[in-house]
Amino acid sequence: MNDDAARQAWLVSVDMGYGHQRAAYALREIAHERIITANSDKAVERREQRTWRRVQGFYETISRLSGLPLIGGAIWRIYDSSQRISSLYPYRDLSRPSLGVLYLDCLLRHGLGRSVAEYARSRDLPFISTFFVPPLAAAHAGLRRIFCVATDVDINRVWVARRPAESPVVYFAPTDVCRTRLLQYGVPPANVHLTGFPLPEENTRPVRDDLRRRLSRLDPTGIFTQRQRESVQREMGTPLVAPAGPLTVTYAVGGAGAQREVATQILHSLGPAIRSGRLRLNLIAGTRLEVRNYFVSAIRALGLCDHMDKGIRILCTMDKRSHFAQFNEWLRDTDILWTKPSELVFYSALGIPLLMTTPLGAHEERNRDWIIRMGAGFSQENPLYTSEWLFQWIDNGMFAGAAFDGYLKAPRHGAENIRNLVFAEDRSKVELKR
Repeated sequence: MNDDAARQAWLVSVDMGYGHQRAAYALREIAHERIITANSDKAVERREQRTWRRVQGFYETISRLSGLPLIGGAIWRIYDSSQRISSLYPYRDLSRPSLGVLYLDCLLRHGLGRSVAEYARSRDLPFISTFFVPPLAAAHAGLRRIFCVATDVDINRVWVARRPAESPVVYFAPTDVCRTRLLQYGVPPANVHLTGFPLPEENTRPVRDDLRRRLSRLDPTGIFTQRQRESVQREMGTPLVAPAGPLTVTYAVGGAGAQREVATQILHSLGPAIRSGRLRLNLIAGTRLEVRNYFVSAIRALGLCDHMDKGIRILCTMDKRSHFAQFNEWLRDTDILWTKPSELVFYSALGIPLLMTTPLGAHEERNRDWIIRMGAGFSQENPLYTSEWLFQWIDNGMFAGAAFDGYLKAPRHGAENIRNLVFAEDRSKVELKR
């Protein structure tokens, strides 16, 4: 068996937002047959697909309703209480199963996730999942080489089995916080590895060249470069190149289409900068045609149609794989990524500063706090006045500093670390990169 054939695994994700599939996409080269989508793949029985659709539909509805005045916030708070994440400190034993864990355990015993686990029996390969249900189901089915990729800075107890000390699932944590949390939940230390989030290699390979160009656009006054001259020269190697092209801001909505309304406010405020050619705005609609149509209507209402495909670009594709490929390409020329604090916070490691909308849920609050503590991003100010504060933050070097801090501090080698651990004969001897 050649090396490529030996380094293959069952790679499983789930179609709930973009985060879990985005992580799987970065590991796609080791997928045996395909990336299996646990809630809709052809291997999943119809009865099980219906259960998954109910869960997905409920989440997406709640996410969209969260944007409604008055009632939306109340609905989201009730839902979010079920996925609450307790304080990390003081360090204590949190292995006792929560109600969510007990409910999930009941669903697993009644067949949730069973189809994919049974399908994986056809070939003895490592089983990797970027969502917690498939690995727990695989453990119920008796599989042994099971790996779970956590996709947020901090996670709920539901990610871990009812009896964690007895579970064979090995976890890949994107952050120190997540690693500590898994230990609190009772996962044996040998089954927790701090890998970082799996980022796409098409972005990690050219990261220094991309950051060199980005810093030249984010630091037009030179204030950051002068202040951090030695650090910039040490990390960048060669002098920064002259700015080429306009400043590019990418605004990405979540998988459920939440917070798309903010784009209208951004367009209204940045319209003059777009017309003058000073700024280009990328609007990411994902795979949702209704979000794309919403963006187009807003552009038309603001009289910006002449700038479509030039000063304004919209990304909308028919499938997730095409979306991730195009999105990763656009990221290389993105100077500021504006999004909710989802799994995209880990993309700060590419030297892209983050602007964050209001977080949806406890996990996004933890993601936001992590980015702010690193200095790699900021919470947005009022989008109606974007043109005022955005360019002020650029002129004073804030975004350039955030880009550089993300590049220096956020883990960037998650995909490589995960591959090396999965196929290692002795995981304790694998040297992990930060």
